[in-house]
Amino acid sequence: MALAFRKLHPHFAAEVSPVELRAVHDEETLAQIRAGMDEYAVLVFRGQPFADAEQLAFAQRLDGRLHESAGSRVIAKSRLGNEALSDISNLAADGEIMKADDRRRQYGLGNRLWHTDASFQDQAGRYSMLHARVVPPVAADTEFADMRAAYDALPDETKARLVGLRAHHSIAHSRQILGFEFSPHEQDQLKGAIHPVVRTIPRSLRRSLYLASHQSRIVEWPIPEGRLLLRDLMEHATQPEFVYRHAWRVGDLVVWDNRATMHRARPFDDAKYRRELRRVTTLDIEQPAFVASSS
Repeated sequence: MALAFRKLHPHFAAEVSPVELRAVHDEETLAQIRAGMDEYAVLVFRGQPFADAEQLAFAQRLDGRLHESAGSRVIAKSRLGNEALSDISNLAADGEIMKADDRRRQYGLGNRLWHTDASFQDQAGRYSMLHARVVPPVAADTEFADMRAAYDALPDETKARLVGLRAHHSIAHSRQILGFEFSPHEQDQLKGAIHPVVRTIPRSLRRSLYLASHQSRIVEWPIPEGRLLLRDLMEHATQPEFVYRHAWRVGDLVVWDNRATMHRARPFDDAKYRRELRRVTTLDIEQPAFVASSS
């Protein structure tokens, strides 16, 4: 099957057609999608009628092992019953809209910060695949920033300063920015992980900033100077010229490369309107163990 890629932003992001992903099992089409991810970093697939099991199975066919350690697991069990399927919604366990003081809602507000999925773990996340099941009648968009284009636009002297630097990523850090409080037991489960500030993406060999609101410090620098550098890099990387804003439709599946992008949810009246999306994230392992295709 020959896929068409329509670019959505001058630097990155493309809409892909025609394809129904739950029916894609052949290696040729999967390889086209992977090549599209290498080029565009964010791919939009419209009209995908996934059930949960179908979304999980497609993610495994495309990119191997699934991430099953979402940070939210330390505060509440998933209402979906599967730790590989993240509940990106404003719904409580009974299916009703969460109250303003619901702890899970307060934790989820961190999704409005610029971040990279699972960067606070080792192994981190590679591809995230977010599927829209219920979309409110008002704008409830998601923004993506191209970290490759942001790196390319840095002055040479700044690139030289970043060589060899590593940052500590902690989801507890990003939530505490918003005043969220963890118990000592919860805090103990969220130690974080250390990753390079600049990464080279294996197949494309493009260099990319690896940033997130989860970053608490630069390992090699004193904390004040390191946090100032991270702040400056974040401001640079999220300028409008590097950002694509996605307006959701029911059935959209958006796939992004966490090594090459950051993203954030935009606010809407979540006390009034239902919004339900399901996310699957794959592990950033050296060589993905692709699930065998069936005919």
